Amino acid sequence: MIKFFCMLYTILDDLIFYQTLTFIRKYTNFELKLYDYFYNKTKIYPKNIIVINQFVFYFVDNEYYFEAKTHLNSIRFKFCRKVALIRSENTLINLVHSFFPDIYIHDIKVEFNIYSGKREISVNFLTFEDRGIAIGRNGNYIKAVNKLLEKYIIFQNRGVPIKISCKVMKLKH
Repeated sequence: MIKFFCMLYTILDDLIFYQTLTFIRKYTNFELKLYDYFYNKTKIYPKNIIVINQFVFYFVDNEYYFEAKTHLNSIRFKFCRKVALIRSENTLINLVHSFFPDIYIHDIKVEFNIYSGKREISVNFLTFEDRGIAIGRNGNYIKAVNKLLEKYIIFQNRGVPIKISCKVMKLKH
């Protein structure tokens, strides 16, 4: 019986992780200027631009990601904001991986938060250093990612947990 519930739980997780996403595209004049600057610098059209607090998220197609990444340091130098280059993905699991491109993610799970009473996506790392990189200084990066998921992405299934938490996992010997 327990095996059946575990299997059902993983099927439900897969339904959450592999649903399709759509982005809300409303640009302010400032975002249009950022769009134009990005294109002039890289000759790549970004799929979307989202500005949250001090973060600028540029979403680009997978095929242009590495080419655009070569210009990332000069774009960051130009702005007084933090710039993140994200692969534009259509599924939640791939988008979560795109938010943390340069660090090792050991596991991603859907967990029940006993404090909020809601399900959330738990991104698990092996070291505190990786977790620190993932959440950013004072937790600002993960807060911006959670706000982005909440306000700028439409999920196929409306009942999806849209909060991401980062944890360090202890390996069993």
